[in-house]
Amino acid sequence: MTACAAALTTTQRSTPPLTLYVHIPWCVQKCPYCDFNSHAVKGPSPPQDAYVDALLADLDFELTTTQRRPIESIFIGGGTPSLFAAQAIHRLLRGIEQRMDLVESCEITLEANPGTVDDRRFAGYRAAGVNRLSIGVQSFDPEMLKRLGRIHDGRDAHRAVTAARSAGFENFNLDLMFGLPGQTLEQAVNDVVLACRHDPTHISHYQLTIEPNTLFAAYPPPLPDDDITWAMFEACQSVLLRAGYTQYEVSAHARAGRRCRHNLNYWQFGDYLGIGAGAHGKVTDWDANAITRRARVRQPRQYLDTAGQRASIIGERRLDTEDRIVEYMMNALRLVDGVDPHQVPQRTGLRADQFDPGIERARARDLMSTDTNRIQATPLGMRFLNDLVAGFVADGPA
Repeated sequence: MTACAAALTTTQRSTPPLTLYVHIPWCVQKCPYCDFNSHAVKGPSPPQDAYVDALLADLDFELTTTQRRPIESIFIGGGTPSLFAAQAIHRLLRGIEQRMDLVESCEITLEANPGTVDDRRFAGYRAAGVNRLSIGVQSFDPEMLKRLGRIHDGRDAHRAVTAARSAGFENFNLDLMFGLPGQTLEQAVNDVVLACRHDPTHISHYQLTIEPNTLFAAYPPPLPDDDITWAMFEACQSVLLRAGYTQYEVSAHARAGRRCRHNLNYWQFGDYLGIGAGAHGKVTDWDANAITRRARVRQPRQYLDTAGQRASIIGERRLDTEDRIVEYMMNALRLVDGVDPHQVPQRTGLRADQFDPGIERARARDLMSTDTNRIQATPLGMRFLNDLVAGFVADGPA
């Protein structure tokens, strides 16, 4: 790292909050748009007991990097974590609690697929300690769900929300996608209207994108054109706002006081441990003036064989100055309200003026606000976020 970064005082560089991400890689079948590390389960069930053992061994391996810092939130993602029985989730969470301190009212989220849950399973997750759900509805339209390769239909989606409430979950997110193959403006808006009627605390609403190495990349479906997709976005935003959901990030909308604490930590360049097949983590150690990212092996079988050992790590790198600038801005600029400039040295170990060239380029293109009290994208910058972030690369667009 540069000498100027090392010269920052302890007050300027504060250790960020720490969260925990747990990846469960199995699903019933791979969706054609999905580029996550997910694998269709072979046989009646994933190896739940063995995998929980591996996760806890993996966490033991990570403990030397945490310096007994408390965990602010836990997010169990996938794949389809709701394939795991409540007993397995209970054992996992008890194992985490035995190894780490959790803050009071720690947010503990589990992702659930409407095609894999019922009242009893949700009640079991609640009893295990899960206090927030993220339900992957994607759409309530049966034809759209079929085109997305989802295993549930619209009735399953409605039933899952009802089951979540019956199990005592007051805090839950619904995932919705728009810009789907053959989707009309009316269909996109109707999905949001139906979601709002269920009164979740949080709605994630994001555009379908075609990612490399997916079935949709090999066989692209007919998607709505850019004008229609933008009309969908604006119309759905209006519905969400009228229903009392405030957009606080590119694709995240929440009731007051119900923003996702786990994801906010990502967007504010906080630290997180990542355990599980293909999981990624980021840890700050100011004593070594280091911000380090780690990635685990992706294949479940290989992960089961190596968890808790150095062999499970397939990638480890320290972020240099440019990495810190680009990655910080890539996350912070997703937030509608942006961030306080004073957070920059605290989270990156860099001086705020090291960000000035990229900020000035962005302001000249009307992609960033001219308010010096906030690091914040303009509405145009939010729409063209990739272009905005590219301007912080050393040889990026002028």
